[in-house]
Amino acid sequence: MKFFTKNVKIALTVLVGLVLLYWGINYLKGVNLLTPANHYYTEIESTEGLLEAAPITVNGFQVGQVREINYDYAKRKITVMLAMDKEMKIPEGSTISMVSGLLGGTSLVLNLGNGPDMKQGSFIPTTTVPGLMDHVTENVLPAVNNVLPKVDSILGNVNGLTSDPALAASLTRLDAITRQLQASAQQLTILMNNLNKSVPGVMNNVNGITNNLTGASSNLTDLSASLKQMPLDETIDRLNTTLANLQSLSEQLNDKNSSLGKVINDRELYDNANHAIASLDSLLIDIKAHPKRYINVKVF
Repeated sequence: MKFFTKNVKIALTVLVGLVLLYWGINYLKGVNLLTPANHYYTEIESTEGLLEAAPITVNGFQVGQVREINYDYAKRKITVMLAMDKEMKIPEGSTISMVSGLLGGTSLVLNLGNGPDMKQGSFIPTTTVPGLMDHVTENVLPAVNNVLPKVDSILGNVNGLTSDPALAASLTRLDAITRQLQASAQQLTILMNNLNKSVPGVMNNVNGITNNLTGASSNLTDLSASLKQMPLDETIDRLNTTLANLQSLSEQLNDKNSSLGKVINDRELYDNANHAIASLDSLLIDIKAHPKRYINVKVF
């Protein structure tokens, strides 16, 4: 009895260990054997990266996972056992689609139908849905292949441009222009500093000019007041009278029939006057030369 009891204990220990090992391996795979589930099956042509414990989703929400993947040698197809949540009821007309991820992983998408609920163990037909990598292969890669020659041509042009001596010369000129701009900026800074130092003096001069203008304005105001007080009307009347008299005199001088006009315009009178002046001048000269002829002084 003691030997039998010991063997039984060993057998129970080994059995429990095997159970725990099997459960642990499945748990590490992502399969929880303790969670109640409804099992369904589907058949696929190729796994395409599908692994056990792969998620099964409806509208992006996980409702189950792949429990087992086996190859049916008789049908030459791959049979996949699906473990669905206990509350998940699958109606007839539903399909399973395989979707490839960007990094190569594959998941199953359940497309629900409108019929009555299917029994557990039923087969769900599969449909082919192009995955993200299929879109990349069909749409993106051809465009990339078309772009690659252009990129190669652009790179060749860029290499030719960078190896052109004119580019190096342009960069050298640009460096010289940059240095000139830096020197100009420094000179401008010095000029601004000098202007900042000169601004107070200039402002003082401006203030002096403003004060002078203010004084001149005051003088003009006083002059205007003085002019207002002067009898400008009487002065203007007198000036007009004088101008009228001058105009009348000018008219008389220009008129040959007037007395002044005859005096001025008479040639004979002018000649007689010149002759009289000449005779008088000769007389004065003779008087100075021979005063005894004209002046007799008698002493008594």
